Amino acid sequence: MATPLSLGIDLGTQSLKVCAVCGDSGTVVGRAAVPLDLDRDPDTGRAEQNPSDWAAALAEALSILRARVPDLSSRIVGVGVSGQQHGAVWMDERGDVLRPAKLWCDTSTAREARELSAALGRTIPAGYTAPKVLWTARHEPDVCARAHRLLLPHDYLNFLLTGETWTEAGDASGTGYFDVVRRKYDEAAMRVVDTRLVDWAAPLVTDLDRPAGHVSSEAAARWGLPEGLPVAPGSGDNMMSALGAGATHEGIVVLSLGTSGTVFARSERPLADSDGAVAPFCDALGAWLPLVCVMNMTGVAEDVASLTGLDHAALTRAAEREPPGCGGLTYLPFLQGERVPNLPDATGTLHGLTPGSLTPGRWYRAAIEGASMGLVEGVARLEALGYPVREVRVVGGGGANVLWLKTLATLLGRPLRVLEDVDTAALGAAIAGWRARRAEPGPAADQASWLTTAVRLCDVVHEPKPAWRGPLTEARARRGELLRRLHDLS
Repeated sequence: MATPLSLGIDLGTQSLKVCAVCGDSGTVVGRAAVPLDLDRDPDTGRAEQNPSDWAAALAEALSILRARVPDLSSRIVGVGVSGQQHGAVWMDERGDVLRPAKLWCDTSTAREARELSAALGRTIPAGYTAPKVLWTARHEPDVCARAHRLLLPHDYLNFLLTGETWTEAGDASGTGYFDVVRRKYDEAAMRVVDTRLVDWAAPLVTDLDRPAGHVSSEAAARWGLPEGLPVAPGSGDNMMSALGAGATHEGIVVLSLGTSGTVFARSERPLADSDGAVAPFCDALGAWLPLVCVMNMTGVAEDVASLTGLDHAALTRAAEREPPGCGGLTYLPFLQGERVPNLPDATGTLHGLTPGSLTPGRWYRAAIEGASMGLVEGVARLEALGYPVREVRVVGGGGANVLWLKTLATLLGRPLRVLEDVDTAALGAAIAGWRARRAEPGPAADQASWLTTAVRLCDVVHEPKPAWRGPLTEARARRGELLRRLHDLS
């Protein structure tokens, strides 16, 4: 008999990914990815996607995966969904989407975020869901008049799979109207945003050990999945990535180098930050996931590649010939505003240009250093709040660049470990699918042993470079001074 598989689905900003993971070994036996377009207007800060594109991408990704794993449908025993956080999917009573989804990187809501922060007495970033609700009520009242449900991106994929609507504490804690300590909606905050929000919000799933739904007959026919397949509650991409990176006990800090950059770790208690830099999210397993998000990470390096016409391998070789600290060239890469520090209206700054200094290699290295320093500040903030950092792991596409890893290790003064499977959100979703399968009738699934086999670290440990420490320390100080001068930040 063929070994059972768990299906992981990860809805990102740049692509939708799927992976099939073997239940016996925790090995990924097949994967597929389909790119997604982003409708962006830099002048207004708008960043949106059409949820129908997500559905089409899921169909295409499953078709590719099925070609690579021909008996996929007969072997799947559970499915989990991961999704980009904070996006707003408005649906009417029939389940039809009313407008494109505003995403986490949409900063057109900066004004609403400032107003809500003042009204609620805490920082509500522009990328959170709450400012999107207020923006929609002001600018598109007809959408709100027709709205029946407001879903997050991963909730919407779950709806397509099951025909049911729900959310859970992990993803909901990024809305701006969720009580992370009590793990329930903050109805007072909801009414500040919009009195109708209490009715629009999806029901909250609290039993994370059981399936939240099952694949419907319509979804089975549409995507070739087994009808009745258990669907895990799922969560936001950071929560699922924590699962896929093995950050399931305190002390393991994960740096995610993707379109955005994040620093997160499991905590047994909510970690309150009066500065608002650390988001006190819930995780997907009943604990908490303190998280720092910077909005500009690998996209900064992508821009250099696009503008120079060179690929990343060539740019990395050129950057390695440049000095650490880039000879005084400092890059504040706030190309789409920034969340930490909270500067939604900021633009990028390249400071310290001298004759001949703006070579492709130096620009690329400055991009890596500038993006990395935001993550390093995030780790420092976790430590300042008393979090015990014992090990640092790296996930995401940027983890394939050794120069980036050496830069981060030196700035942190700590060795780094990279996961064999950098697509940890999809892997975490598959682990969640296996967890849901455990609660179904039949042989129990041993989650702890499966986590051990599915989460694998590369053998290479990336150590700090002693010769780089001085120049990078000076570069970090220059960055801090530039932030103070340009943005009045201490």
